[in-house]
Amino acid sequence: MHIPFDGWSDEALRAACRDTGISADVARSFFPRGGVDLAFAYHKKGDALMVARLKDEDLASMRFRDRIAHAVRVRLDVADKELVRRGMALFALPMNAADGSRALWETAGLIWETLGDTSTDVNWYTKRATLSAVYSSTVLYWLGDDSAGNESTWAFLDRRIDDVMKIEQVKGRVRGTKAHEMFMAGPGKVFDMIRAPGVPRDGYPGQTAPGE
Repeated sequence: MHIPFDGWSDEALRAACRDTGISADVARSFFPRGGVDLAFAYHKKGDALMVARLKDEDLASMRFRDRIAHAVRVRLDVADKELVRRGMALFALPMNAADGSRALWETAGLIWETLGDTSTDVNWYTKRATLSAVYSSTVLYWLGDDSAGNESTWAFLDRRIDDVMKIEQVKGRVRGTKAHEMFMAGPGKVFDMIRAPGVPRDGYPGQTAPGE
């Protein structure tokens, strides 16, 4: 309740301590960086709520692109627009940009994992990067959307996903062509070395993907 007035700040954390009777020392043990850790905890709580809702739903009848769109909608449904707006302002600051990128990447990853993604190669990265771009642009649109039921945002989201699907269709047509085979036999072989975090590289015992 204090965030709309004080932002994700030490002031808001101290006010929360007064409201709940929790000592400032105990609060600091959970949120050592104050407002930044408080904002990140709020974001992770939203991710957890999204995952719980998606796991309770039957999405099997949906096309996969519709499952992605639905997951993004659920993630925004469990968020408070003003709190997210304050969080965007906080994570836009240069010293907090890494935390903002991490939060975005983790949300995209959770969506893919919850929907059953099992990729372990370069697709693990490209899927998350693509969804991160779609999700972040949708959040920015949503923050300024005053349409009934956020209908304009959902239409915007559908357009962004349609754009991504067009790229995938082009990639599908390219695969199997002579030019594609030549590329993958030459410079494209580097993609065979890329693995998701925790997945060993074939032929390189003990080595794992970047970022582990």
